[in-house]
Amino acid sequence: MTGDTIMQQAGVTTARPSVTPSWAARELGLKRGEFDVAVMLGRIRTVGEAPGEQRRVAREEIDRVRGDKGCLDALRAGVRVVGTTEGAELMHITTARFTRLARAGFLTPVKFYLNRYRTVVWLYLAEELKHFAASELNAALLKGRLPETMRGRLEEGQDLRARNWRGRHAGFLLRQSADPWERVAVMASLLDPVQIAEIVRDPYERAYINRLKPAPRSGQGAPGAPESPGARIVEKLTTADDPDEIRWLRSSLLIGLVQARAQRPAPRPSRSAPRADHESSHVTEWTAPADTAAVEESRGLMKWLRRRKP
Repeated sequence: MTGDTIMQQAGVTTARPSVTPSWAARELGLKRGEFDVAVMLGRIRTVGEAPGEQRRVAREEIDRVRGDKGCLDALRAGVRVVGTTEGAELMHITTARFTRLARAGFLTPVKFYLNRYRTVVWLYLAEELKHFAASELNAALLKGRLPETMRGRLEEGQDLRARNWRGRHAGFLLRQSADPWERVAVMASLLDPVQIAEIVRDPYERAYINRLKPAPRSGQGAPGAPESPGARIVEKLTTADDPDEIRWLRSSLLIGLVQARAQRPAPRPSRSAPRADHESSHVTEWTAPADTAAVEESRGLMKWLRRRKP
């Protein structure tokens, strides 16, 4: 046996490939829902090998998390999620007040699912609820009458739970996405197809963005069969409907497109026959669409985006 062969075998033996999220969750003794929340909060790091492919977990990351039992116990406590009833008990308030606080935007859901009756069940981080209830700044919201302005908006039907969840979910996806086209796909995933078509005029770019769109996982609003009643409910919850939210997403999408195009063009079908140099250049070169309204919208919103609170 030669020295090269020995080195190759040693390399195979010592290599530590990454594993799928499901495998990593089993090795850590976590439920898949707990693992997904841990990844969302940045407490378990994942790696991406190529745009659009499933992210994986390095062996070194698994060793880091389970190396300290106290760390693993703290991780489980930190990713614990509760519904309205249990959340209200943690905060020592009624379920009615808890729901009103959530609808008013004071409590942000971390995930949701549809129950057997296709009712949306919002879930919250238990750790966040405890911190909210413990803060003296929120004492007035936990007892007595709620502020008159807040009551008026709630009576008019205000419900910010879906919008706040979309904002949180988008932030998580953007933190995981280093590729500019993936970041564009994150923004596009929260807009309806009409909004996307108005901004992304190139059909090959739209097809590429659709391919890179993140799909909801089980426990994160996975809708089941396409076109089913559940799928339509999930689509409504995951699509922006607030005017300010839509303007911010449209502007972010437009800016992201400029950055993505500058790095690399979207994939296109290869031509079967060679063309003249000048003709080939005309076909492959991207020309900005005559979408002056979108460009003006982006310029006008830049100041608004700078003023927007983080």
